[in-house]
Amino acid sequence: MIRVVLVDDQMLVRSGISGLLDLTPDIRVVAEAAGAAEAMVAIEQAAADVLLLDVRLPNASGIELLLRAQGKLLPTFLLTTFDDDDALFDGMHAGARGFLLKDISLERLAEGIRSVVAGETLFRPALTASTRAAYVKPMVSQSPPPATALTSRETEILALMAAGFNNAEISEALGPSEDTIKNHVSSILCKLGVRDRVHAVPRGLELGHI
Repeated sequence: MIRVVLVDDQMLVRSGISGLLDLTPDIRVVAEAAGAAEAMVAIEQAAADVLLLDVRLPNASGIELLLRAQGKLLPTFLLTTFDDDDALFDGMHAGARGFLLKDISLERLAEGIRSVVAGETLFRPALTASTRAAYVKPMVSQSPPPATALTSRETEILALMAAGFNNAEISEALGPSEDTIKNHVSSILCKLGVRDRVHAVPRGLELGHI
């Protein structure tokens, strides 16, 4: 069972998300909080696997909480009502593992939670496209150095990584074996100069690969 801590300042939103997740066979909300201070208490007291964190909270935003408590939080999934480029970009740099709008379906939310708990990242393509438009355009004239250039296949794989696909799912989508995909992922991490998939997505955005 995947155990979730849910942080949102709106009680109806918390009740709605918790009730919906109760409909899944493997995900349950085990603790709730309305703000950053309560969130830290809930995280410390609940043996949970993932944090669902609203971007906009009273007193301190979800992103500020991420920055203040780096290394102390659960794998964190940011939820927001607004398609906010700044929040997405700042959230990725603060260490968020996923970012979705609150109007997604239960099925997509559940899939996202499972992927984040499994160590993947989940930044939907529509959001990464808008973020690239806002943040990467100024860098277009600055071509990445040869060492960071990705092949067309690696660019495809990086985009799927940003969408939350794991190696097996990428293999199924593109055709090569899972071992081949693993080799491509290793090459992507090396070229981007990052240590894991979590950091590959924001780095890929910065360099204009996604």
